[in-house]
Parts: sequence; C-alpha cells; structure tokens
Amino acid sequence: MDTETTRAFFAGDRYAALTGVEILEAGEGYCKASLVIQDKHLNAANVIQGGAIFTLADLAFAVASNSRGQLALAINVNISFLQGKSAGTLYATATEVGEPRRLGAYDVLVTDEQGHIIARFNGMVYRKNQSIPL
Repeated sequence: MDTETTRAFFAGDRYAALTGVEILEAGEGYCKASLVIQDKHLNAANVIQGGAIFTLADLAFAVASNSRGQLALAINVNISFLQGKSAGTLYATATEVGEPRRLGAYDVLVTDEQGHIIARFNGMVYRKNQSIPL
C-alpha cells in the first residue's frame, strides 16, 4: 500500500487519531509516524506518558505489518522506555524483520528530533486469511 492508501485505511484507528499520531511515510514492511508532544500527553512527572509513546509505536507497527494488504493483528509486543521528553516531536520508525509468512516480526524505534532513542518496541503479528478492505 502507498502512503495515501495507508492513511485512508488507518484513519479508522480512532484512538491513534485522537492522540495525534500522524503517518508520515509508508511502504512495504515499513512505516514512519510522528507525534507532536502536547500538554495532554504529559504525566504527573511532566514527561510524555508511556501510553502515548506506546500508541505512536503501535500505529507504526500496525501500518508496517498490514502493508502487504493482508490483515495482521498483534499477538505479542514489548516496549522499553529509555528516555523521557516533555516537548518536541517524536518519530516511530517500524521495519519488518525478515520475510513474513503467517507470523511477522517488527522492530520500532521511537526517536526525537535529534535522533536520540526514546523507546524500543518490538512486536509480532499473526496474519489472517483476510485482505484489508481498501
């Protein structure tokens, strides 16, 4: 799927849209998404809440894993938070690990504008015998 088709399909991800996550680039087995940190994303310690970072990484993961047009659903994910941020823009870049079959593995790096790694996310999907409605 190209970036515009991907944006149209994932506009149905209401939670990611509500959070402010945007798809910047999409290709086969790949996605780059962004989130501008706003006051609503901050926790009591005044750093971005882990759930907001997870949502950014999760959407990039979803786009990359569904990019071949076959419905892929997460079966396992893990995230490690490495650094806190209170302002700026975060980017999540998801890449496919190997040639996917029924199971697909993906790595996602969440970085800031300077390229510092904020979080590492990895996930596995199960591909259903169902195409994505485009």
